[in-house]
Amino acid sequence: MEIAEHVAALRQDGELMAKAAAAVAPDAAIPTCPEWTMRDLVLHQGQVHRWATANVATPSTAPADAGKATGPAPEDAGLVEWFRVGCHTLIDTLERADPDVQCWTFMAAPTPLAFWARRQCHETGIHRADAESASGSIAAFSPPVAADGIDELLTGFITRPGGRLRSDSLRTLLVRATDTNDDDWLVRIADTVETERAGGPADCTLSGSASDLHLFLWNRAGLDSIVVDGDPSLLRVWRDSVTIRWR
Repeated sequence: MEIAEHVAALRQDGELMAKAAAAVAPDAAIPTCPEWTMRDLVLHQGQVHRWATANVATPSTAPADAGKATGPAPEDAGLVEWFRVGCHTLIDTLERADPDVQCWTFMAAPTPLAFWARRQCHETGIHRADAESASGSIAAFSPPVAADGIDELLTGFITRPGGRLRSDSLRTLLVRATDTNDDDWLVRIADTVETERAGGPADCTLSGSASDLHLFLWNRAGLDSIVVDGDPSLLRVWRDSVTIRWR
């Protein structure tokens, strides 16, 4: 996906998240994030949007100060509008930024701007799904967006040093999206994690739509619509180990 496509998906999921938040009370429970209420979720995403904006708008080799970037939390009555303003400001910042802007990032990307557009696209998309879970129905991601989100997770997040997804002996997981020209990712898990954009034999294979796989791999959905072949114990390790870290 290109930067403009990431920004378009961010815009769409930001608006869907705002609508989902407005449909329930601020203290509504979030089934996909059992420790959070809608208030917690919207505050988190709104703060992340403002922090991301600060990183792009004020180029630096160090991360933006989160406290200064996010400002005070809004009252419940203004929570959704506060979220919308932050999302729109982020979108405007991404669209107006110099393509060659140099700013802090925390994963490899073609450019810093490409990193922030992609990361905020998928950050917002997953939390949009969280917000929709409060009403019991999560809209599917488009196949290209979901496949790109899977790729970010499998080639970016889980391969970073210091992650919890590890194994004493080599174990392999094949992830196959069946609605995007059979995109394949082969994950090798040992004392480090390596991911290759390729097929091949694996200890466990997951096959399904990119959207269903995206939600499962981010621990937002179960396996009801996914075909599992091989050793399912690897999936329990995944559930216990894969979490997002921003550094």
